[in-house]
Amino acid sequence: MSKLGHNKPPIPLDPKETIKKNIYRRKLIVDDGISLFKGIPLPTWIELSLIDVCNRSCSFCPKSDDKVAPDTYQKMSKKLIDKLHDDLKRMKFKGSIALCGYGEPLLHKEIEYIIDKLSRVADVEIVTNGDPLTHKMITKLYNANAARLLISMYDGPDQIQKFKDMINQSGVPEEFIILRDRWYSKTENFGVKLTNRAGTIKTGNQIANDVHTVCFYPSYQFLIDWNGDVFLCPQDWQRRQTMGNMMQDKIFDIWTSKIMKKYRIDLLEGKRCNNPCKTCNAQGTLLGINHAQKWREIYKI
Repeated sequence: MSKLGHNKPPIPLDPKETIKKNIYRRKLIVDDGISLFKGIPLPTWIELSLIDVCNRSCSFCPKSDDKVAPDTYQKMSKKLIDKLHDDLKRMKFKGSIALCGYGEPLLHKEIEYIIDKLSRVADVEIVTNGDPLTHKMITKLYNANAARLLISMYDGPDQIQKFKDMINQSGVPEEFIILRDRWYSKTENFGVKLTNRAGTIKTGNQIANDVHTVCFYPSYQFLIDWNGDVFLCPQDWQRRQTMGNMMQDKIFDIWTSKIMKKYRIDLLEGKRCNNPCKTCNAQGTLLGINHAQKWREIYKI
């Protein structure tokens, strides 16, 4: 797991370099082999939105606008987690699950249960703003069998030592934690791989929607909302187009559905002609090239 880390605080950080290292870390997970089930390439990345609330309001995030992404305080149920576990086990899933989505995952009171259950079928990583963390919580997350804990630091370099001390107190291995610098100004795109979140964000140095056309997102991953709705990717903050609901259908059936196929083919052919894709400027080819090639062979495109 140590090769997946990309900093050892308090080494000075650089926003562009840490973004590159984070993408490389993800590539090791997403593009390292493709598992097939019934001859179909399975996703290697699933993002879960456990709870629809965040304690922060960052200007580059749709949560900063209540008209776009209000806090509803709705949360994912244990019943849904149990079904997800069963579905993934049935299809022999071998990828990773990221607890992130449209809210702060550590605000979910059943976080330890969720990690413990899902870690039986996948590596589980948590992306947090770090505010709910204590050294005791870090230990609990590690003991629940989380694979990685990514802490996004928004306040400044002083947070490096704060979290370093917390990590030392927790007693967990250093490689379990990845600290991500996110305190930069909008001229540096806040230290993130900035996108317009499918047309909901304008701040920072946004590129035009037509710069990137081909997109691999639906070839290798999807997002599950708190209620089981499945979305193409984490860019669709307004939840404009569901692919199905995992409480009504099996994950594999949604993954191979007609609507998923339509979006997958359109995006492989560079056609961002449907919502939410037509207002999105994300560079969707950074990950998933092996999956994309396999789908092209299946669809003969």
